[in-house]
Amino acid sequence: MATGTANVDSPQSLTSRLLGRVALVTGGSAGIGESIVLLFHKHGAKVCIADLQDDQGQRLVETLGGSSDAAFIHCDVTSEDDVKRAVDFTVDKFGTLDIMVNNAGVSGSPCPDIRNFELSDFEKVFDVNVRGAFIGMKHAARIMIPAKKGSIISVASVSSALGGIGPHAYTGSKHAVLGLTKNVAAELGKHGIRVNCVSPYAVATGLALAHLPEELRTEDTWAGFRSFVASNANLQGLELTAEDVANAVVFLASDEARYVSGVNLMVDGGFTSTNHALQVFR
Repeated sequence: MATGTANVDSPQSLTSRLLGRVALVTGGSAGIGESIVLLFHKHGAKVCIADLQDDQGQRLVETLGGSSDAAFIHCDVTSEDDVKRAVDFTVDKFGTLDIMVNNAGVSGSPCPDIRNFELSDFEKVFDVNVRGAFIGMKHAARIMIPAKKGSIISVASVSSALGGIGPHAYTGSKHAVLGLTKNVAAELGKHGIRVNCVSPYAVATGLALAHLPEELRTEDTWAGFRSFVASNANLQGLELTAEDVANAVVFLASDEARYVSGVNLMVDGGFTSTNHALQVFR
């Protein structure tokens, strides 16, 4: 039975949950990654953005007020040299690394027939989603193990828990990210390091329609995507946003989750724990 006195957080502490922490966010210049960066900064963290999109990354740093508590570094997460450089850059600039967020990811092209699935496409998805997450975990651990603390968080997907809701490569890669999360949590627990992942339902970000040419990503296309996602969601009346996912990441990074490790936090409104195929409640 738990003992002790409960602490009631003041409004100020609820907006400073990461005060003094240093975070590195891959794929942090847009979409869910951008929301994570913005919310981390809001909660007092110093943040390094690692991304291939240089212009967007630099603009985000400027939005956060310049280089005193935010920085950008060009990084291809499939390159170990790039990720190592990003980790070292973060430590050199801000003194340490407390939080590593492996957010960079690709969805790959839709392909409903495995006979037509290009192996090169399959390998690209695994290189970014799985290899990238593993390299991030490896080099975060290099800094965190001597410090005997840290939080590593990877952004997965509802496709980490179910089949049939994404292309083969994407679903396989997100299952792999979950497996890595559990295994690395098993190793790093003895060092006081927590390793978790967050798995959201569909979010209307650029990744959702990345397989479409830019000229086809019209307002009608986005409206159609949102309508389809809403009609198949379990939790009705709300649209899942990138900010909702970022809130879950902040929780896992904070002391509120200080004894949470090896967890796949589903941000899916019950999508993966329900099945409405038999229309019992619909």
